[in-house]
Amino acid sequence: MCRSRGDHIVTVATEHKAVLDPCRRLEGEGFRVTVLSVDHFGRVTVEQVAEALTEKTILVSVMAANNEVGTLQPVGAIGHLCKERGVLFHTDAVQAAGKVPLDVEEIGADLVSLSAHKMYGPKGVGALWVRATGPRVRLAPLFDGGGHERGMRSGTLPVPLVVGFGKACAIAGAEMGAESQQVLHLRERLRQGICERLEEVSFNGHPTERLPGNLNLSFAYVDGNALLMNLRDVAVSSGSACTSADPEPSYVLRALGVEDELAHASIRFGLGRFNTEEEVDHVITAVTRVVTRLRAQSPLYEMAKSRLRLGT
Repeated sequence: MCRSRGDHIVTVATEHKAVLDPCRRLEGEGFRVTVLSVDHFGRVTVEQVAEALTEKTILVSVMAANNEVGTLQPVGAIGHLCKERGVLFHTDAVQAAGKVPLDVEEIGADLVSLSAHKMYGPKGVGALWVRATGPRVRLAPLFDGGGHERGMRSGTLPVPLVVGFGKACAIAGAEMGAESQQVLHLRERLRQGICERLEEVSFNGHPTERLPGNLNLSFAYVDGNALLMNLRDVAVSSGSACTSADPEPSYVLRALGVEDELAHASIRFGLGRFNTEEEVDHVITAVTRVVTRLRAQSPLYEMAKSRLRLGT
C-alpha cells in the first residue's frame, strides 16, 4: 500500500526465508531490496540500517531473534530510527516472543509476526500485529472474498487454535522471567559440559545477546550428517527445519563468516520449558561419545593432531 511513496526495502542476510523469499519476489516485481550483512556474531548495527535508508525506503524488516544461532538484533534502536525517518518497521518476532521481553511500543514496531507453536501453542496458527495509530498501517488483503479481519484476510478462522494461541501467550507472559533463567542455566550446563570434554568446538552467535534456549555449536573434523544420524535419541538439527531439504551449508552461518566445512559440522540445540538437567547430562555424554568416535575415523583429524604434536 506504500508503493506510491517508494520502492525500496531493507532487510538482513540472516533473516528467515519467510522474509528473504518474499523480498526476492518483490524484486521481480520492480522493488529494490538492500540486504545488509552481519558481523561474526550475526548482528546488524543501527548505523548500517541508517546508511541504507533512502528517500524511497518504505519498509525495514529485521528479525528480533535468529532462529538458527539465537542472536538478538538491536530492534529497539532500529525501530526508533525508522520512526524518525518515516519508514515502516517490521520485525519477525516468531523466535523471540515468549522467550525475551518484547514491547511493540518500546521497539517502535509497526508490524510484528508471531507464531503459536514457538511458544508451546498449537501448530497452524500465527498472528501479524499491525499498528493502528501513529501511524495507522494499511495492508492490501492477501485474499479476496468476504472482507474478514477488517479486510486484511478473508477466510474463517480456526477458533480453537486462536484460543490456544491466546492461552500460550498468557502462560508465556506469566512464566517468562523464571523460565528464561532456568533455560539459560540448562543451556550453559550443556555448553560447558560439551566444551570441557571436546576440543575444536566453536560457538556460533552472540555470546550474551542471544535467546536463552539456543545453542549452536560447530564440531571440527566431523561430518554433520553423520553426527545427526548417530544422535538418534537426541532431537537436534543442522539448521532451520524450514531449509532441511537444502544440501548446502546454512546460509546463516555463511553470513557469519563460518567456513563451509565447519558450517556442515554445526548442530543447533534447542532447550525449553520441559527440559531437565538429567536430559542435558545425557546429551553431553551422547555428543561426546559420538564426536570422539567419528573423529577417530577421520584422517583429517588425525593429520591435525599430528601437526600439533610436531609443533607445525
